Amino acid sequence: MINIFRAFNPLNVLWLAIVLLLSRIGYLFHVPDKLEFIFVEPFARLLVPISYEYAFSPASNVLLAAVLVFIQALLLNYLINFYNLLGKPTFLPALMYITLSGLFTPFLMLSAPLICNFLIIWMLFKLFSLYKGDDAKSTVYDMGMIVALGSLIYLPFIYLFLVIWIALVLFKPFNWREWIAGILGYVTIFFFLAVFYYLNDRLKGFYNIWLPLGKKFPDHISINSYNYLLLIPVIMILVLCFFKLQKNFFKSYVQTRKSFQLLFFIFLIGAFSFYVNAAFHLNHFLLCIAPAAVFFAYYFLYATKKWFYESLFLLLLISIICFQFNNF
Repeated sequence: MINIFRAFNPLNVLWLAIVLLLSRIGYLFHVPDKLEFIFVEPFARLLVPISYEYAFSPASNVLLAAVLVFIQALLLNYLINFYNLLGKPTFLPALMYITLSGLFTPFLMLSAPLICNFLIIWMLFKLFSLYKGDDAKSTVYDMGMIVALGSLIYLPFIYLFLVIWIALVLFKPFNWREWIAGILGYVTIFFFLAVFYYLNDRLKGFYNIWLPLGKKFPDHISINSYNYLLLIPVIMILVLCFFKLQKNFFKSYVQTRKSFQLLFFIFLIGAFSFYVNAAFHLNHFLLCIAPAAVFFAYYFLYATKKWFYESLFLLLLISIICFQFNNF
């Protein structure tokens, strides 16, 4: 299967749709009677003055989430090929994105982190453009606004603001105006939110938006122990990818090296920002799958032992499907 997606063939879009269906079909047999969809944070609920939490039936919820994942996978694939991060055109980033987005059952339904992945991909387009851009102030300002919009949808997204400054360190010489531009972009969105609070006589509650940022980092995460089994092939592939990256690191273009460093920071920041959320949900880690999909694609594109990498991917895919058919 990996060899099919290594080639940049438009027919692979159909194969992607098949993999998407396979990685979700098991959950449709065990879908709950009701699935809640929270689109914005409670502090931004006034901006959406309609009841939408149960607007979709459970099956429609899962199918619509699958459609969004499919669109995101194609956008990410276009992004990676446009900037030639893997060295050759391929459909592997899309395949890996679809596969990883089915890793846990909470990933399969509509959620705020899933919506935020559109913003992450949008940010990546702008972040990678910084390397050859002359004046980055407008781009950084736009990214500040994107992070602010993501924070309205899902508050932990606020930590991706750090990615903007990391990208400036990696891609650009220091210019204090560019660093301030991101802050101004972020403040612009929340200024209008503050005006909205004022007009609704709720300005005193505006301070409460930031209280979760002061929470203590948790000592442990409560996750079903069976979920750790699914992480075994994921960790194996990530480790193999980092070995492969290390081996070829200095053979790559400077922009490619820095882009992979940036993706690594996005992965870490997305993973460790979970503690801001009042109630921990596994779907938070959807924020990590875009950079992880690129790392996976790099490994599978340059792996040499066909029997091994094909078996490893099939193990991951079969594990995902089996866990959906079983309610542990």
